[in-house]
Amino acid sequence: MPAVVRIVLRRVALLVPLLLGIVLFAFLVMRFSDADPASAFFQGANPTPRQLHDFRERNGLLDPLPVRYVHFVGDLLHGDLGTSTLTRAAVADQIVTALPLTLQLTFLGLTVALVLSLVGGVTAAVYRDRWPDQAVRAVSLVGVAAPGFWLALLMIQYLAVAKGWFPAGGYVNPADSVSGWLRTMALPALALSLPVAASLTRVVRTSVVEELDKDYVRTAYGSGLPPRVVVGRNVLRNALVNPLTVLGLRIGYLLGGAVVIETVFALPGMGKLMIDAVQNGDPAVVQGVVLTTATGFVVINLVIDLLHLLVNPRLRTA
Repeated sequence: MPAVVRIVLRRVALLVPLLLGIVLFAFLVMRFSDADPASAFFQGANPTPRQLHDFRERNGLLDPLPVRYVHFVGDLLHGDLGTSTLTRAAVADQIVTALPLTLQLTFLGLTVALVLSLVGGVTAAVYRDRWPDQAVRAVSLVGVAAPGFWLALLMIQYLAVAKGWFPAGGYVNPADSVSGWLRTMALPALALSLPVAASLTRVVRTSVVEELDKDYVRTAYGSGLPPRVVVGRNVLRNALVNPLTVLGLRIGYLLGGAVVIETVFALPGMGKLMIDAVQNGDPAVVQGVVLTTATGFVVINLVIDLLHLLVNPRLRTA
């Protein structure tokens, strides 16, 4: 069996205990929280103790914790994330409805972050210790320190309310209007991406500077190759290994940051779904969103690991 195939199979096999651990953590956290599915089910009414007991017995809430966990895992294997105690709708259906918007926001934020970090990081490295480098480093330092929700509020105040260039909230489906979709997603994607772009810019700059100081770069310059060829074909390919490692963690930040950003801009995605579930005491929905987000984070990091095999041949021969 080729070494690359063995490495891929080993990485995939490691996902099994990791995903089981995530499922166990989500199950225990929700079971030991103050959220009571029976009380949430009768929200707005005055149920009798008998009604509460019947609801708990009917839904298996009185079973021992290990038994409930086995039933929970069995339901997950069949794609059943439970039922919302408020809307009586399947949690999986609610997630399927909300997930596309969160993926759109995450993809746009990731695209903006990658473009800004590559342009800023490479520019700062090429003009090391000169004014472009100092400017990029100062801006990236401010971006790292600025919370995403604060940037979102500033953008709403200045670009949406004062200037009227963008809507302050809401969502337009791209199937209805691509331009309207871009206008509603521009500010959320920018607010979500700027902190990630700032931190990635610093990592890209450091990696490119290290590559520019190596002997093969001086040899390439000495042979008469133009800087754009040396940097574009040789330096970037070797320098992007470390930023790629950091990128996997930053994608997790994008998924988590979408919770706050979607709430600020009133976007009906996973973040707003979870915030509403927490506020209304709907533990099944909270649990489903946490499991979906955590699973997505794990899968994305697996993809990043596999990309490492492509860009770093030393990993395939180690």
